[in-house]
Amino acid sequence: MSATAHHAPDTGPMVRVLLADDQHLVRTGFRVILEVEDDIEVVGEAADGERAVAMTRATRPDVVLMDVEMPGMDGLEATRQIVAGGPGAPAVLILTTFDRDDYLFAALRAGASGFLLKNGTPEELVEAIRVLARGDGLLAPEITRRVISTFARPGDPTGTAHRGPDADAALAELTPREREVLMLLAAGSSNAEIATTIHLGEATVKTHVSRVLAKLGLRDRVQAVVFAYENGVVRPGG
Repeated sequence: MSATAHHAPDTGPMVRVLLADDQHLVRTGFRVILEVEDDIEVVGEAADGERAVAMTRATRPDVVLMDVEMPGMDGLEATRQIVAGGPGAPAVLILTTFDRDDYLFAALRAGASGFLLKNGTPEELVEAIRVLARGDGLLAPEITRRVISTFARPGDPTGTAHRGPDADAALAELTPREREVLMLLAAGSSNAEIATTIHLGEATVKTHVSRVLAKLGLRDRVQAVVFAYENGVVRPGG
């Protein structure tokens, strides 16, 4: 698969990316794809989770591309440690060849902001990085559908938490419109789709999304999807 040069969509700041994968050829391929982009800079590479955590602290990237299966510390534990850095921590984009539910949910609960399979296109990878760098989370539509279908199964294996008093208190802070936006987020709707559904401008929807995330203490829309289903805000098919 050849990489094609793309110009940055705007003149915003450079997006700093760290590559974490135990296969040298895979890292090289990602680097080739990303370094032709005007707005993306690869700031380092790591071959295992422990090194990824250390290099994240040293290079302070905006986005970490994280493999799941690596020797020693795996990508899921590395993601947990990186996200635990609190405000200012980079977004983590999980990339894996394994299309497995257990990886998906473990990655989301570890705090990943996005999840893509390695058989995607270079364009999808580049766009995913830009989306995460803007502070948005990213789930491919098929991933969102799997989240919904898994939460729909009784006795699902994902460790779903029951709604607690903190969640109740946070949800009580939402206005009716914000609750509606949360439900549409949980269905995997984009801002444009939400705007069409509730007849608002995209800028207004973006403001509502930001307020929902702030009130619920969530980092991005990916966490909002998980929160909504874990806390019974919406139910698949309901």
